[in-house]
Amino acid sequence: MRIEIRAISRIRPGPERTLVDSYIERANHHGRATGLGPVNEREFDTRTLAGAAAETRALVEGLTSGPVIALDERGKQMDSREFSQMIGRERDQGAREMQFLIGGADGFDHSLLPGGVRLLSLGHMVWPHKLVRVMLAEQIYRASALLSGAPYHRD
Repeated sequence: MRIEIRAISRIRPGPERTLVDSYIERANHHGRATGLGPVNEREFDTRTLAGAAAETRALVEGLTSGPVIALDERGKQMDSREFSQMIGRERDQGAREMQFLIGGADGFDHSLLPGGVRLLSLGHMVWPHKLVRVMLAEQIYRASALLSGAPYHRD
């Protein structure tokens, strides 16, 4: 199952970029054995988008038929095992793709999100979208490690 992270804003070279790239590379390594991947990232340039509605339209344009999860502070919170199980369940039920959406500073225009989109929260705190991308990439890697039986995750 292919996984795509769609995010508003570009991450320039630096610590956040290095972390995202590293976790995606690790997820792709573990995912091969479990039918996950490749994990890809698609960035949307905010210079051409003004406001939550334009950003949401850009993020949802061209979505495939697979599960769509939007990261939103009002979404469901999961621990790492639940997140891993959700990904594994979608894979096992035949999903070919899964897409994660990370909005900009103003979040999403919820009226423009597709039907059936799930909202996922990384906690009650508000996080900068660049750090959200790092944390999501790490959790996808952690999920691939859990599903492959690698010893990365500790309870």
